[in-house]
Amino acid sequence: MLAASLLAGASQDSTAHRKLLVQADRIVFLGDSITYNGGYVANFEVWLKSLYSRRNIDVVNLGLPLETVSGSSEIGHAGGKFSRSNLFTRLDSVLSKSKPSLIFACYGMNFGIYQPIDPARFSAYKQGIEKLKAKAEAFGATIIFITPASFAPHGMTSPYAESLDAYSNWLVSRRDDGWMVIDIHSHMQDALDKSRKEDPRFTYQKDRIHPNSEGHWVMTQPILKWFGDTPSSEASSALEVINLHKLPAGIELLIKTRMRLKRDAWLTHTGHSHPSMKDGLPLNKAQIEEKKLNKEINRLVKIAGH
Repeated sequence: MLAASLLAGASQDSTAHRKLLVQADRIVFLGDSITYNGGYVANFEVWLKSLYSRRNIDVVNLGLPLETVSGSSEIGHAGGKFSRSNLFTRLDSVLSKSKPSLIFACYGMNFGIYQPIDPARFSAYKQGIEKLKAKAEAFGATIIFITPASFAPHGMTSPYAESLDAYSNWLVSRRDDGWMVIDIHSHMQDALDKSRKEDPRFTYQKDRIHPNSEGHWVMTQPILKWFGDTPSSEASSALEVINLHKLPAGIELLIKTRMRLKRDAWLTHTGHSHPSMKDGLPLNKAQIEEKKLNKEINRLVKIAGH
C-alpha cells in the first residue's frame, strides 16, 4: 500500500506514535483561537484520511478563542466586557462528555498577554499545563502538547516573541520527563525566517497572531513528521498530501466542512464561558449531518480505488 511505503523509513518512536492514532476512540484538540480556526486541525484530518482511507477516525476540535490554562487576562480586556476564558471552567465537561482517548493541546499565545516575560505569568502557565496533563491522564486520556505558534512583530520591537520562545522551550524541555511534545513554534519561526530572506515583509500573520492558511499548513508539518510521514510533512499543502496519497481533491473541502460542523456542535454541547460564540447545532442533529459527510467522503475514496 502507498501509505505503508511512505512510512517505511519511520523511526521506532514514530511507529509508537501512530499506534496512538489507530487505537484512539476519539481524538480531541484543545487550544485557543488558532485551534478554533481549525486550519491545522483540518489539515491533520485530511492527512489521517489519506493515511487510513478506509477508517473514519473521530476527531473533534474543541479549541476556544481567547482561552488560557492559567486565567491570565489583561485589565480592560475586550473593553472591560469580559476576561479571557480559562480552560478549567469547562475541562471536566469536555472530558466527561467527549470521552477522548487522545488529546492534542496547543496553548501559549494568550498567556503572556502580549507583554515581556513575567515570572508570575510564566509560573501560572507552567502550573496550568501541568494541571491539564494531570487531569487528562487521570481521566485515562493520552495527551500530546503542541508548542504555541510564533509571534510576528512585523519589524516592530516586541519582547512578546521572546516570551513565546520561553513557553515553547519549557514545553520542549519536558520531553526529558517523558512528555510527548510536538514543536511547531521553532519550525514556524525557521520557515518565516527563510521566507523573509527573500521578502522582508513576508508574514503568515497579518495581525501578528493568527496564521493564514499557509501558516496553518506550516503548523501541520511538524505534526505529520512526528508521526513518521516525512514525505507528507515536506509537502507544500494539504492538497499535495491528497495527491501524494492518490485521493480525490474534493475530500479536503468536505473534511473542513465536517470539522467546523462538529466543532460548533461539540463546543455548545460541552459548554464554555465565551460570551460571543454562536451556538452550534444540537449534537444529535450535527451527527446526522456528519454521517452524510462521511458517506460522501468515503464515496470519493472508493471511486479513487482505496
